[in-house]
Amino acid sequence: MENRQARANIYGLLSRILLQELDLKTLKMIKNDENILDFFPTLKEWKYLQEMEEKKLLDEIVNPDFVNLSILHLIPYETFYTRDDQMIETGGANPVTDIYSAYDFMVDYERARTVSSDHIGIELEFMHHLLNAEIAAFEEGDKNAVSELLQVQHEFLNKHLLRWAPMYLINMKYEARTPLYYDAAEMTLEFILSDNEYLTKEISK
Repeated sequence: MENRQARANIYGLLSRILLQELDLKTLKMIKNDENILDFFPTLKEWKYLQEMEEKKLLDEIVNPDFVNLSILHLIPYETFYTRDDQMIETGGANPVTDIYSAYDFMVDYERARTVSSDHIGIELEFMHHLLNAEIAAFEEGDKNAVSELLQVQHEFLNKHLLRWAPMYLINMKYEARTPLYYDAAEMTLEFILSDNEYLTKEISK
């Protein structure tokens, strides 16, 4: 149970960091939680994190880096990487639409401020959603639902995130100007690869 919750928490955290600019609340959460900072070793040692006023840090350094990595120079959408014409599919033909719908996952485009449902932050949020459903099924003793949700997580990673996110994350790590996004890129890549190994072992039991 603890492992399920830990996985859900990590997917939720990574989704939040990669989906949109940080706000003060999220920055304070990361800054003041040693367990989270342990996942971000370069950020943990970054002098500006402790020495600079938080709003100024966000406005002048952290959030401009997010804009650079997610809007100006890199494109964090699956279909950009998987379509031959490198066009982002914004409509119902997007490859993630059906699976989102099947598991009652709704994308709030206004809140997320994305143009398509295959943004890396939303795909990570969907994994978080599936894990919450798995936790609920486990608590209810529904072994069939738990098994199905493990299969869906494994399938989604292999058919979607692992097909394209490594390319984006490697580019993100190379382009990052702040320790936060450097570490976030590295952590996300390592985590989705290790989580896939975990899921492969779980479904083969």
